Amino acid sequence: MALNMPTFYKRTGSAIVFGAVMLTGLLWQNEWVFPVLVCLIGVLCLRDYMRLMQKIDTTSYWPAWVPYVFYVLSPMLTMVFAGPTEPHLQGGLWSLFKCLPLLVPVMFMVGALYPRTSFMAMIQATGGLFYITIPMILLGLMRQSDFVLPIALIAMIWINDTMAYIVGSFIGKTPFSPISPKKTWEGTAGGALLTVIAAVVYGMLSHTWRVVDWIALSVLTAVAGTLGDLLESKLKRIAGVKDSGNMMPGHGGALDRFDSLIVAAPVVYVYVTWFMS
Repeated sequence: MALNMPTFYKRTGSAIVFGAVMLTGLLWQNEWVFPVLVCLIGVLCLRDYMRLMQKIDTTSYWPAWVPYVFYVLSPMLTMVFAGPTEPHLQGGLWSLFKCLPLLVPVMFMVGALYPRTSFMAMIQATGGLFYITIPMILLGLMRQSDFVLPIALIAMIWINDTMAYIVGSFIGKTPFSPISPKKTWEGTAGGALLTVIAAVVYGMLSHTWRVVDWIALSVLTAVAGTLGDLLESKLKRIAGVKDSGNMMPGHGGALDRFDSLIVAAPVVYVYVTWFMS
């Protein structure tokens, strides 16, 4: 598979703009900037998710404003309850479960006010809370626990995606999965290996965490990120679309860009909770 230079330049250009926005939100040490960034990512992903669900089930109907309202409220409430000085991840997780149960029945009650709202539409909207909202909240809680965690997670995902694309373009021959025909075993393995190497080198130079933690986090991120990409690809195939949106030239929609992060964030959160706290 030859490297498509116009596509590569388009992807690189939009990635630079995307990276600038992300770095601003990640590195700006203000207690509101990161929550706002997380909510923005979540709203954009939720919009793409609901569009896919509407294509998968054309008979379902949900008032367009409802999922966004609940999405914006849930991470904001959770971060406020957890507090910017929350010392342990477990405390923030408890706040998460205090907030989320309140959202589901209220969502169903609001849906009941609209006669056209189908049961499947409410299930889909509720699924969006667990597919997108929880990972975004956990990302915020990781930031409260350790400033470096979300930066490292997003950096490893970016390295894995970029290196898998480049390695796969040059030497990829063996299809990885029928769900995503363009992915190859060579590219997937190369992306994961280079992610681990980059994480270990940075860990040895920075002494931020133990090297074994960097190895574990990079492996988990590469594996979970790939599974997240396949999950979103499966949803797109069922919906019959190529991209979830057109927000980023060469990358598709927000859900196309953050599909790996959505699945990797909970996995990394569990590892950090059990082995690094």
